[in-house]
Amino acid sequence: MKSVNIKELNMEDFGQYGSFADMVNPDGPHLGEEPIEFYRDRVLLPLGGSDPALSTCRVCERPLVVDTSEYHNSCGEGILPLDGDVLIHVAPADGGDKVPVEAIEVFRVPRGTAVMLRPGVWHHAAFAYDADCVNVLIVLPERVYAKDCHVFAHGQAEQVSISET
Repeated sequence: MKSVNIKELNMEDFGQYGSFADMVNPDGPHLGEEPIEFYRDRVLLPLGGSDPALSTCRVCERPLVVDTSEYHNSCGEGILPLDGDVLIHVAPADGGDKVPVEAIEVFRVPRGTAVMLRPGVWHHAAFAYDADCVNVLIVLPERVYAKDCHVFAHGQAEQVSISET
């Protein structure tokens, strides 16, 4: 089984998959001053012209093994861990029907950090990290999970172990 190390989010490593921003402790350009500051357009999410839907994905402790991957052709996906850190796995968009296991990377997403995955980027449900369960806000077009969600189970030889070192 292949093993990958957890990476901290940074634009150099993560930029090919999308973007991210700390939504709880924002910095940078904003409108207004205390007591009201508006940090605008922190993360842009291409939704293919569809209405956005906000969903909760509750992820609880499970083995740190990537055994399933998916992608969406028509849109990106927004991920925002609400009450704990999570790990997400990603691989470059390729439009294929075979998960590019050799390209999988794993990133730790701190609580309150919004991540945008570009259309086609391989991913799947996050892993709770240092918590029993974490609630994750997911932003997708309405019903995309039924219309444009290409899910592939990894065979035993294609599973990827996540290493904490």
